[in-house]
Amino acid sequence: MSTLEDKFNELDKRNRESCLGGGKERIEKQHKAGKLTARERIDHLLDSGSFVEIDKMVKHRCTDFGMEKNKISGDGVVSGYGKIDGRLVFVYSQDFTVFGGTLSRANADKMVKVMEMAVKMGAPVIGLNDSGGARIQEGVQSLSGYSDIFHLNVKSSGVVPQISAILGPCAGGAVYSPALTDFIFMTRESSYMFVTGPEVIKTVTHEEVTMEELGGAMTHNSKSGVAHLIGENDENTMMMIRELISFLPSNNMEDPPEKPFTDDIDREDEKLQTLVPADPNKPYDMMEIIESVVDDNNFYEIMPYYAKSMITGYARLAGKPVGIVANQPAFLAGVLDINSSVKAARFVRFCDAFNIPLITLVDVPGFLPGTNQEFGGIIKHGAKLLYAFSDATVPKITLITRKAYGGAYGVMASKHIGADVNLAYPTAEIAVMGPEGAVNIIFRHKISDEDKASAVEDYREAFANPYKAAELGYIDEVIYPRETRKKLIQALEMCQNKSVSGPSRKHGNIPL
Repeated sequence: MSTLEDKFNELDKRNRESCLGGGKERIEKQHKAGKLTARERIDHLLDSGSFVEIDKMVKHRCTDFGMEKNKISGDGVVSGYGKIDGRLVFVYSQDFTVFGGTLSRANADKMVKVMEMAVKMGAPVIGLNDSGGARIQEGVQSLSGYSDIFHLNVKSSGVVPQISAILGPCAGGAVYSPALTDFIFMTRESSYMFVTGPEVIKTVTHEEVTMEELGGAMTHNSKSGVAHLIGENDENTMMMIRELISFLPSNNMEDPPEKPFTDDIDREDEKLQTLVPADPNKPYDMMEIIESVVDDNNFYEIMPYYAKSMITGYARLAGKPVGIVANQPAFLAGVLDINSSVKAARFVRFCDAFNIPLITLVDVPGFLPGTNQEFGGIIKHGAKLLYAFSDATVPKITLITRKAYGGAYGVMASKHIGADVNLAYPTAEIAVMGPEGAVNIIFRHKISDEDKASAVEDYREAFANPYKAAELGYIDEVIYPRETRKKLIQALEMCQNKSVSGPSRKHGNIPL
């Protein structure tokens, strides 16, 4: 008969075994590849000592291909809950040292359990992905595990924030769980995502491409728009996730977390008075306005490498998190195109789902012309942004700094699609189009070159300003640029108890 000491020794032994994962040799191989282990990643992500592991001793149930002789506690994923800045989060971390982190029915059940707990307890769920995909020995059981996870991703969407970090391979069906989550992080040199790998592509389409070119971090952050942010390595990525979480509420029933602030609400910046040039064709950096007005000049940009004519990201005003959407006149004149429309629409939808007020800074000459854009569906994709802004019920504050032309004026959170407060600088130009284009159409073939120059000036004086819109009540106030911070904070304070209810419906049909 075993003693109490024997029972405790057995527990110690089993705990040690599960903490070793695939063994010291495989752990060393993971470190040589520049990657942390599943447990080390969790240690960097969560507050020290806060992690509570669940299902530590789960093992796979496969009996084919000799798998019954090869069982490892935890079965390739570490799961549980802990805290980030004292706030509850749920996490699962795939362990590449155990069967290459492949997904079995057993470890899928572990991931499903933490996702269900996250929704029940109203806390974010963070998936640290490092997996060779479905465990082939298990066949359809592994596929069923993926499908259960996808289904829960969808059910959790808009209920709790879902964050994915790609820290190694992520291929085939494995890519669709991250794709369904709200934010995807990748590491610069050790992560990649693709549905079909280079070998399959070579066989089917005869294209030759490296893994990095096909699905590396920069590919998905700058070209495809699949990923949102890049970390230099595992440690840096965990720190970036911690910072992102600081802006987000734990669930859709809470407000985003406020922080104490010392930055003066009434702080003015004289530099803003001259930042927007008098010449409408001269570029300037919208980032300078954003960083000038937000608390402590701290702006957390989302998707900085993709669709650079549009800026999206988080900041605080008077200690309260806000989502910022802004045209970037320093890149393609801040034009709206397919990619920038989809980037901003997705961001707006997330902010609205999680009660994060929206600040929109507008300097937009219109939609990008061209056959590529029209054939690519700019009408449909531009409508996504229009739909997202119009559908959003969070406080919406819009500031027009310079150009707001044509349909793009309406799309960029205008008063007409439900913005609560619409401000403008004296440099704002709100019109159907620019003066030159307007005169060419109004006086087509009816005016000399000399008279045309005079007509352009007349049009500019009459329409290339914010006052026509202000006379009609479409602009609530024309402000001095130096007062931007104070005016935005005043508007947010006024909107803090906003309440909107629309007609009863299951859900709208966004133009996908």
